[in-house]
Order: sequence, then C-alpha cells, then structure tokens
Amino acid sequence: MKKSLMLTLALATCLGLSGCYTPQDRAVGGAALGGATGAAIGGLASGTAGGAVAGGILGAAAGGIIGANTAPPPPPRRCAEFAYDDYGGRHCVAWF
Repeated sequence: MKKSLMLTLALATCLGLSGCYTPQDRAVGGAALGGATGAAIGGLASGTAGGAVAGGILGAAAGGIIGANTAPPPPPRRCAEFAYDDYGGRHCVAWF
C-alpha cells in the first residue's frame, strides 16, 4: 500500500512539472523532485535523518542542474505581417 501511494505521488508530481517551459521553471521543479526523491532514498538507505538530509541536498542539486539543462528550445519566430517592395518581393515587417 505504501509503495503504490509513493508511486502515485511521484507520478502526480512528474505530471504537474511537465508543463514547465523555461529553464528557471524546470530547475526549480527538478530541484523539488530531486530533493524529495534523494531524501527518501537517503533515509531508506542509511536509516538516519542525516542520510535523508544529505540525500535531499544532493538530489536537489542534481535535479536542479538536470532540469535546467533539459529545457526545450524556444519555438522559432514566425512572421506576423508581410509587405511587398517595389519589385513585388514579399518580406516580413512584423514578428511574433
């Protein structure tokens, strides 16, 4: 029961953080997710509060770095308005 609850909570957290787009948002989300996971693993592996704290710190640092570096590139710019020059050539005058 405990394992299924933890798995459900982890999946819900991942789905909630999947909409982050900017590197800053992804770094914060990755640090939160990595910190929680690292604390859980550190606490279970060592059986002490110190292990949970160390795991949380290392997990937050790794999650923040990985989250910031895996942000997708911004979408390419597209033309919003075209104009024609004296020779009939079309060129863009406004971007979005």
